[in-house]
Amino acid sequence: MPMIETALPVLLLWAVLGYLIGSVPFGVVVARVMGLGNLREIGSGNIGATNVLRTGSKPAAAATLVLDAAKGAVALLLARAMTGEDAAQLAALAAMIGHCYPVWLKFSGGKGVATFLGILLALAWPVGLATCAAWLVGAGLSRMSSMGGLVAAAASSVLVVVMGFGGGYLLCLALTGLVIWRHRANITRIRAGIEPKIGAKK
Repeated sequence: MPMIETALPVLLLWAVLGYLIGSVPFGVVVARVMGLGNLREIGSGNIGATNVLRTGSKPAAAATLVLDAAKGAVALLLARAMTGEDAAQLAALAAMIGHCYPVWLKFSGGKGVATFLGILLALAWPVGLATCAAWLVGAGLSRMSSMGGLVAAAASSVLVVVMGFGGGYLLCLALTGLVIWRHRANITRIRAGIEPKIGAKK
């Protein structure tokens, strides 16, 4: 964990800004702009790239993935550049919370995996790349996006220490907890053997 060197009012400001950046529901926006309908009424109703893919539009899903990852990275990088590492990690965590619980959608948002990966890429790109690789392994072997997210989340807290970026350990733990919490229903379906495969339409 980085040393807390920034004044509390400034940290609170970055928490609010991070939340607002993270709360932009890019999946909903992309689906509407591309004429795919109301994403909340499609598939699982989730606002993330996996559910956008269920519309059948790979470009829309790719755009959502990139934008959701970017907002986590942007929140962290802006705070780091303008204030410091303590504000950066707080802004990143707030962005993740904003994605998962956006005020604009009555606090019902996405699962947070793309935003989580974007944050790790901005926090320490070697850790981010390794965590993305963990996602690919988990998702590739299981053919389930949710499993990929869970594997990546579980691996991140180990990777950030092993790869020499221990200052991000507590942030990784918090992000991992959010990812697992948001995947509660998925974990139940995985155990029951009824979790949808990647690309499947509900």
